[in-house]
Amino acid sequence: MPWSIHVGTIAGTAVRIHVTFLLFLAWIGFAQWRIGGPAAAADSVLFIALLFLCVLAHEFGHVLAARRYGVRTPHITLFPIGGVASLERIPEKPREELIVAVAGPAVNVVIALVLIVLLGATVDVTDMTRLEDPRVSLIARLAGANVVLVLFNLIPAFPMDGGRVLRAILAMRLGFSRATQLAATIGQGFAFLLGFAGLFLNPLLIFIAIFVYLAASSEAEHVAFRDVTRGLPVGEAMMTQFEVLGPQSSLDDAVETMIRTAQKEFPVVDGAGRLRGILTRDALVMALRNHGAAAPVIEVMNTDVPTIHYRQPLEAAFRKLNEAKAPALGVLDSSDRLVGLLTAENIGEMMLVRAVQPQWRFGARRRA
Repeated sequence: MPWSIHVGTIAGTAVRIHVTFLLFLAWIGFAQWRIGGPAAAADSVLFIALLFLCVLAHEFGHVLAARRYGVRTPHITLFPIGGVASLERIPEKPREELIVAVAGPAVNVVIALVLIVLLGATVDVTDMTRLEDPRVSLIARLAGANVVLVLFNLIPAFPMDGGRVLRAILAMRLGFSRATQLAATIGQGFAFLLGFAGLFLNPLLIFIAIFVYLAASSEAEHVAFRDVTRGLPVGEAMMTQFEVLGPQSSLDDAVETMIRTAQKEFPVVDGAGRLRGILTRDALVMALRNHGAAAPVIEVMNTDVPTIHYRQPLEAAFRKLNEAKAPALGVLDSSDRLVGLLTAENIGEMMLVRAVQPQWRFGARRRA
């Protein structure tokens, strides 16, 4: 994810910290410094750091539970509003999703119990809710924060764990797709209530409401896409009518190709038809300004292009395209020759018409 810093790998899962989290930590320290001096700043920064270690443990609860069902988690990213474990897929069996969803809050319950029973944290509700008061012991505040994490994450709205628990329970009777639509609608309704409360209580609630609404919508769209593309191979959705450039082509050749086509991505292939890279319109314009029209495309093209076999599931291609944040996905045949392109725009058109267009089918390409 852009603006994320890799800080390490635990049990095969990369841990990333988003830059906004570091800015948030700095802001907390500065604000407390102005109020109570260096001691207050150090206490607040330490509390937030320990709290996010609890958040990280929460996410690894999901990771380990998902791994039990063969679901990998490439990375976890920590944001100011919490952590996100990027599971490669959500288990479709309701019981499995239910276990994965509750595993995170269960970790926070265990942490809170350890802090209270073994480390002697106070069980005074007043102390445990004064999370910003440095006069309350650090252990009591951490115990209270873990209780808050459990309650907040069990709210029945995506992307909170409660939204996934709700979907799992509904899916036991209604099926996965219908359960997702209903759970997403409930989540969006909760987001409106949260935003309305934010107008009178805390503006931060409005930001959280927007996040919840968008996450619920995204979840519903993802499941709808999976339903539309279920069973379809990449070859049924890829573009096959496109112009290509050779390694010997110049930027001037690319400009001529751009003028006579509506393409936004221009694959560069060698004489054997193997993909060497992709040149986008934006990169072409910048390269013309920096290198001139005579420069070869091979010097300015993007060589880090994800590829996939044309018989692979379309859903796998969409996931790879999304994770790579690439302009296009190269589609290869069994001889590793480029036979098609797949972009987010292609997939969007498929979602719009809910059918495969004839010009997308597997076939020949044109060479520049």
